[in-house]
Amino acid sequence: MIRTPRPVLLVLASTYPRWADDHEPGFVHELARRLTDRFRVLALVPHSPGSSTRETLDGVEVIRYRYAPGRLESLVNDGGIVTNLRRARWRALLVPTFVLSQAWQAWRLLRSESVDVIHAHWLLPQGLVAALLHWLPGRKIPFVATSHGADLYALRGRTLEGLKRFVLRHASATTVVSGAMRERLRAMEADLSKVSVQPMGVDFVERFTPGLDGERSEREILFVGRMVEKKGLRHLLDAWPQVLQQVPDATLTIAGFGPEEAALKARVVELRVDASVRFLGAVPQSDLPSLYRRAALLVAPFVSAASGDEEGLGLVLVEAIGCGCPVVVGDVRAMDELMGSGFGGLRVDPGNTAQLASKIVDVLRDPAGARAELEVLRRDVRARFDWRATSRRYMDLLTEVSRGAGRAA
Repeated sequence: MIRTPRPVLLVLASTYPRWADDHEPGFVHELARRLTDRFRVLALVPHSPGSSTRETLDGVEVIRYRYAPGRLESLVNDGGIVTNLRRARWRALLVPTFVLSQAWQAWRLLRSESVDVIHAHWLLPQGLVAALLHWLPGRKIPFVATSHGADLYALRGRTLEGLKRFVLRHASATTVVSGAMRERLRAMEADLSKVSVQPMGVDFVERFTPGLDGERSEREILFVGRMVEKKGLRHLLDAWPQVLQQVPDATLTIAGFGPEEAALKARVVELRVDASVRFLGAVPQSDLPSLYRRAALLVAPFVSAASGDEEGLGLVLVEAIGCGCPVVVGDVRAMDELMGSGFGGLRVDPGNTAQLASKIVDVLRDPAGARAELEVLRRDVRARFDWRATSRRYMDLLTEVSRGAGRAA
């Protein structure tokens, strides 16, 4: 029996694990590796200090391109492109070489590999790279563009909006990770017939599963995420003294890193609550389930940042829910998609620190009620965000786009 070779999928991304079990967000790789059953997957992503230029991770052929000398490759990691540009304006000088280097390497791959379809994660800059490839000599490869949030909400201005519209016009299909983001595209006059809501997924089978009875703390509050404005950690810290007034033995564990870390640690000292707050720093992905299983409550105080940036979906919440951890969340638009209308009591305005503290205390005082409500939410979330279902939808979409291009040719 002659085996038909798998079609070739080229994944373009910025945020991507630098090595196995990196603490950087790994959702692009988690999707890519689940597509290897149907595609030969090549991932073209930026190089960073300490990473290999070429390797195979979980069946994905990862190619990392250089865009600056040595340790100047600092545009992506430890916060993301938008955050790193705000931290150091000189990094704007890296943007042209970042985009052009990825475009050049992608064009070379198209000439050496029989690529059938491209999946560009983030409208800018990867979607722009995929669209620009249509203007270069060679085959015109169809592409799917996926927006994860920051590219849609934070990158503003007439020029950037024009570039996003350029990408949307050239993409064979566009996906967003929440319904709120689809409405944002409607406001941009995008062709909604090509736009679908396709969230990233979570491994509810092997990784993010409930722990044993008795494993969960009664007083430990958990925060997981990057220390940037839209994650809202400052609001949680400001509410913390009010929590301690009512639950003196409560503790707060913070897992994450980011540009606001020094200021947030200083705020803890200023509030005189440092004895009850612990900063873990960057935590490997493999260590997160044990944190979720141990905590009495995960607080994700999402807010809309001054730049307009806000959470696109909030996979941290999905992970915690999968592990049976009760949650309290900031009331941003993406939570309509994740929580639905039946769990409005879990959503608060983090800017109202009294309200935030009160909700945390309510959960600590009624753990049985919180876990019962959580179990209902967990069944609903599993049905919608399990990787087996979400990866299959992406697999079918990418297959459809590649076959459509073949029929057109």
